[in-house]
Amino acid sequence: MNAHAEVLPPPRRLVRLWHVARDGLPSVGRYRRYITAMSIPLGAIWLVTIAYLALAPNRYDSRMSLILPGSGQGSTLNLESIGQASGNASSPFSSSTLSPTENYKRLLLSDPVLRAAAQRAGEDEAAFPQPSIKLIDQTNLIEVTMPAGTPQLAQKRMGALRAAFLEALDNLRQDEARAREESDAEHIADLQRKVEGAQRALLDFQGKTGLVSLDQFASRISALDDLRSKERDRRVQLSENSASEASLARSLGVSLPQARQAMVLKADPVFQELLTRYARSTGDETQQGATLGTAHGKMEQLTAEGDDLREAMARRGSTLTGLPTAKVIAFADLSVSEGRARLMESYVLRDSDRNGSAAALAEIRRQIGQEQGTSRTLVKDASKLADLVRDVRVTEAVFSSALARLDTNKADPFASYPLVQTLEAPSLPRAKAAPSPLIALAGAMAASILIIFGFLLLWLRQPIIRKLLPNA
Repeated sequence: MNAHAEVLPPPRRLVRLWHVARDGLPSVGRYRRYITAMSIPLGAIWLVTIAYLALAPNRYDSRMSLILPGSGQGSTLNLESIGQASGNASSPFSSSTLSPTENYKRLLLSDPVLRAAAQRAGEDEAAFPQPSIKLIDQTNLIEVTMPAGTPQLAQKRMGALRAAFLEALDNLRQDEARAREESDAEHIADLQRKVEGAQRALLDFQGKTGLVSLDQFASRISALDDLRSKERDRRVQLSENSASEASLARSLGVSLPQARQAMVLKADPVFQELLTRYARSTGDETQQGATLGTAHGKMEQLTAEGDDLREAMARRGSTLTGLPTAKVIAFADLSVSEGRARLMESYVLRDSDRNGSAAALAEIRRQIGQEQGTSRTLVKDASKLADLVRDVRVTEAVFSSALARLDTNKADPFASYPLVQTLEAPSLPRAKAAPSPLIALAGAMAASILIIFGFLLLWLRQPIIRKLLPNA
């Protein structure tokens, strides 16, 4: 071939198509076979479609939407001087493994609910249809669809299903509440027995020991401290009285018995009268003796009178004090001076105060010894009493908190079965849901196109195979 020969352009598409049709057209028998084979499924599809549109009963769907609130609730109850009770209900959607919408979907499809709905609608339980339920993603919505032959019947069935569903929920909640109440009653009874046992132990201990309260123990300890304080005060007072008595004894120069005897003579009016007359007679004798002699009759009379008064005074004093008559005269001066009499009175009073302080101090020390002797037992009893009182308070607080918690739990009946609300009431269908001519025709046309496409692939199988496998 000449290298400079002219290159011919490729044939046009129509020319190539003509060559293919001229050289590759099948025989007339092949057309007939393909048309016969293709008409059978196409006929069957359109026959079924026409039969469905002509014979299928009308169906109306009533729709209803339910919604579940997603938030939980909490409550707190404070009991003064007893404790606090808290109740928290978590959100029903807080768990990643449990879904209340799935539970309610299963409850809507359960046999007891469908049977109850059929009875409410006045239909045969076996003929009552099963609803179609759809859960909307990312929401708490439940869409329910109920079919029927008429719009009114569909709405009636949906209303009956809704009422039966809500009644089943109420029954479940009541059954749960009853079971919880029985369990709580047993728990409360057990707590009450513990409270009664703790109170009985406390009362028995109080009756056995006589220690009623810790305040009583504190008061007894305080009383012991008061006794020690009084003991210190009495010791100071006793020292003061002893020092004062010793000082008065040194000032008067007499002993305490002598002071008492002088006070007895001072308090006797007869002795004092005799002493006064004796002093006056002695004074007159001294005065007359300055001018008269001892042998004078007046002087002898005064002397005799003084001796008589002296003897009478000695006898009276001896009777009062029990002292010899000779010593009574020596006490006469002790009874005459008012100043010395007051000092002697103070002397005697100080001795009485000293004796009283000494007796009080001895009694206080006896009481201190007695209290100290029982202090160890008292401390042990107080410790045991504190334990028993704490046990009573703890059991009472637990019991009261349990009662309060029981009340707060009863306040939330939707803890296990969340509240469900009707977002859309059962609707009255406006148009029939089935049969739908548009959907039926679209389906028939789609099926026809698929069959035609399949036969077309079957028709062109050999050129396709040659194209894909040129060396085959």
